[in-house]
Amino acid sequence: MNKIIKNVLTKMENTGYEAYVVGGYVRDLLSGIFSYDIDICTNATPKELLTIFPNASSKNLGGIEFKIKEYHIEITTYREEIKYKGRKPVEFNYINNLVIDLQRRDFTINAICMNSKGEIIDLVGGIDDLSDLKVKMIGNPEEKIKEDPLRILRGIRIATILNFNLDSNIYKAIKENKELVLTLSNTRIKEELDKILLSKNVKKGLNLLNDLGLLNLLEVSNWEKIVPVKNLEGMYAQIKINYNLPFTKEEKNNIIAIRRIVNSGSINKQMIYKYGLYLSLVAGEILGIDKKEINKLFKNLPIHDKKEINIKASDIASVLQIDYSKSVGMILKDIENLIINGKIRNKTSDIIKYIKEHKSEWI
Repeated sequence: MNKIIKNVLTKMENTGYEAYVVGGYVRDLLSGIFSYDIDICTNATPKELLTIFPNASSKNLGGIEFKIKEYHIEITTYREEIKYKGRKPVEFNYINNLVIDLQRRDFTINAICMNSKGEIIDLVGGIDDLSDLKVKMIGNPEEKIKEDPLRILRGIRIATILNFNLDSNIYKAIKENKELVLTLSNTRIKEELDKILLSKNVKKGLNLLNDLGLLNLLEVSNWEKIVPVKNLEGMYAQIKINYNLPFTKEEKNNIIAIRRIVNSGSINKQMIYKYGLYLSLVAGEILGIDKKEINKLFKNLPIHDKKEINIKASDIASVLQIDYSKSVGMILKDIENLIINGKIRNKTSDIIKYIKEHKSEWI
């Protein structure tokens, strides 16, 4: 067991409380995947936890969180949830019973526990489902989905990332209650879609979303021929999605740029200059173009930014003996294109010569 995690658990046990790592960390550890996100459950109340870890921050719904080096640790008190509202429990009781606490959780493979000795405690059959490569709900799947519709996308995301199958009961419950996804915030939907799209098993995830009718609900199309890349914007650039997801302005611009390059079917120096090396490399990966070829084109560009042009707008106005105006900006743009296309060298003398020779075209 990791020394940092062991120390946290031991510190709690030495204070007289139970403490177990639970959830995705244990699941992933048993699947050969390493994680820095640690969830711990305990019979200590949030107030008692803060006496053990005074520098921690309080969490909603009873718990604390803190970081140790690269590890993000969340500790929550055993609880029994009584009433949900808007996918959040609004009534719950702190309890002193691990079994009851595990029953409120979503999937069996997320409820496997590990103690400070590194021993595995499985009270819900999670080990068997892990061996069977199955995502199975704890309790009644329909009730659990209605309590929290995010479990629809979380189940599909886990099945995608781990390359597991959904248990037949979950599959049926999702299909019959898929419209509940639309009650989720756009942010939550995007968070889950992001993880599915960045998974190496993205095609499995998209097929699963499609089979369950969720792609239609989320107005996603053109996904069948998607090429897996590690860049999220590159993934979104390959699909059409009309659902209002909360992209930043930069994300939107990058998606549009990558899509334009990909739709052109090739990459030339003009595109690399306009959209930059990074986005060109993402688009090139989608198009199957060797990144060495793209890097070579970028390296051989005479300029990489208009700031590198060896003349200023004020110099152009001076040469032409005109006041600074929009026409000067147009001339500068013309010069920029000529330099990129190798028609004139990026030397002040060559640029001035060109301006003088073509003076009649502008004034």
